[in-house]
Formats: sequence, structure tokens, C-alpha cells
Amino acid sequence: MYKILTINPGSTSTKVALFEDNNMIASENLEHKAEQLKKYDDLIDQTEFRKKAVINFINKNGIEINDLHAIAARGGILPPLKSGTYRVNNEMVHYLKYDAEVEHASNLAAIIGFEMAKKNIPVFITDPVSVDEFIDEARISGNANLERYSHLHALNMKMVARRAADEIGKNYYDSNFIIVHLGGGISIGAQKKGRIIDVNNANDEGPFSPERSGELPMGDVAKIAFSGKYTYKELKKRYVGNGGLVAYLGTNDLRKAFEKSKKDERAKLVIEAMAYQISKEIGAMATVLKGEIDAIVITGGLANSERFVSMIKERISKLGLIMVYPGSYEMEALCQGALRVLNNFEKPLTWNKEVK
Repeated sequence: MYKILTINPGSTSTKVALFEDNNMIASENLEHKAEQLKKYDDLIDQTEFRKKAVINFINKNGIEINDLHAIAARGGILPPLKSGTYRVNNEMVHYLKYDAEVEHASNLAAIIGFEMAKKNIPVFITDPVSVDEFIDEARISGNANLERYSHLHALNMKMVARRAADEIGKNYYDSNFIIVHLGGGISIGAQKKGRIIDVNNANDEGPFSPERSGELPMGDVAKIAFSGKYTYKELKKRYVGNGGLVAYLGTNDLRKAFEKSKKDERAKLVIEAMAYQISKEIGAMATVLKGEIDAIVITGGLANSERFVSMIKERISKLGLIMVYPGSYEMEALCQGALRVLNNFEKPLTWNKEVK
């Protein structure tokens, strides 16, 4: 029986879980108070603080580091790479510490795991957000100086695709799915035989979400960008963080938005528009798969709202089977990625800066 620790850092907390094979035996969302995090100038400086919190968690549950067979960490913002489970090495840790182009809490996971393991046990990442399996057509943006790139909730999306394949009795690598991750950001991807061959960039494209503006009229954005009213950071925050429901309704909580819609027709329209845009993107991905769809798989936090999911279903029901997996399965996905390697079902991939 394999004992596996999973680590998934967020901006103000670190999710951790202990597994014995597929069974989660303990989990906790380690909250980090704002005053604690303010002590650190840069995100990377939080590594030791968060590492101690993770060690305290496993010790509290009667586990020492050397009792573990593996640590499974959420993948950080790495250059584009193919999906799978990678063994964390010195080069990856160095990149995440010093060369990562985006500062993100997920960058800390592999570093924390690697430092805890001290090379005594393997540390893995599985399906980071930079997974890139695009077909060539998907990269063409319409502007020769700009290329579309893959940025998605790969870990959870691929996890629910595996579950869906099991449920319909098909091999994962023989199945075609439209996978719809509905969270603070929204990723809608066409997965063909195990590869997500196209997906909207969760920050810059596709439908608006609780916190993000999604695709916008280019000409108007250019005018605002050169108006002199905003710095680059202010403008970026306006569209990623303060866009979507936040911009229209002042909240990123769909439940509060629905409550507001009881008396506010504008709020009702905005919610309907979000469901409309999500449905439209699903339809677009159906054309990517040429209509050969085993199922449309809906997941993420917003999928907990049956009311909202039903608004989407009304528009897409004729496209095929709809399967709903509310919430996130990231911890289970990390564990299973490690288990596939430990059980020799897959070989671990080796990362370096040039890997594709």
C-alpha cells in the first residue's frame, strides 16, 4: 500500500491530503492569514513558511516524511509541455524559483515537495496548467504576430475525463469529450482520444466567468489601453480578477448573484448571458470534434449549482450525453498521477526547459 502526500497551494491557503493508494485518509485546507503572508516580499519567499505548515499536517496525522512513498504536487507555471506525470528534478525547481514567467502559488508546490523529500522519495507533478496538446489549426489567432496558446485547468479536466470514460465503459484514449471546467475561471476544451486539442485560454478567451471578462471587443480594449487612465497592471486586474460577474454585479459568488436576480432584472440577464456564452463555446468545441462526441463533461465549483447547469443544458442537450461532476478533483488527480507511475502503468516523464 502506497502512502502519498498531495500538495496544492492557493493564494491564501495550501490544500493538503494524505492517501493510502486511492483512499484519502486525511485532508486539510491550511489557511494562511494575511498578516502572515505580508511578511514576505515575494511569493517564493513563502516557501519555508508553507513547508512547515505541510510538515505539521503530516506529523499531526502520525506520518513522518520517510513513511511516504511519494509526494504529488500541483504543477506550476512551466513552459508548454505534454500531459502526463513528471518527476520533479533540480532543473524544474530552479525554473520555478527563478525563471517562471508568471508568479503563481502553484509554483510553490513542487519546490515544497522537493525540499521535503530531500531526494529520499520521488516527487511528481501531473498535468499542470501549461499542458499543450493543440493541433496546428488551433494555434492560428488571425494575427501573424500573435499565437493562441493552451492555458487551462488541465489537472481537473483530465481527471473527470478519465472518470467519464470509466462510467461509459470506454477506454480513455479512445474517447472524445467536450470538457467544461466552471470556476473562477472557465476552460472549455475539446479532448480527442486523450489529448485536449483545443481550449479557450482561461484568462483571455471564451466566456466571461465570475472573475474574468473572457473574450472582448478588440478595438474597444485598445482604446481603453491607450486612454492613459490605467497602468498595465490595473488594466489586467480589471479584466482578470475584477471582470465577469464582479464587474457587473460586484460579486464572484454565483449564489449571491442568483439571490440578487430575484429582484434585479439586470442581474438575471447577466447570469443568463454567462450561461449563454458557455453554451456557445461548447458548441464551438463540438465543431472541433466534428460532432463525434462521447459526452459533454461539466465540472468545477459552478457545477454545484443545479439551476445554473440546467440553464446550460437547455441549450446543449441535443449535442449529446451530458455528465456532471461538481467541484474539483485535483487532489485525487495528483494522487492517481503518482500511482500510475508507482504501479508501472505509466513511465514518469523527465522535464527540462526544452521539453515539449
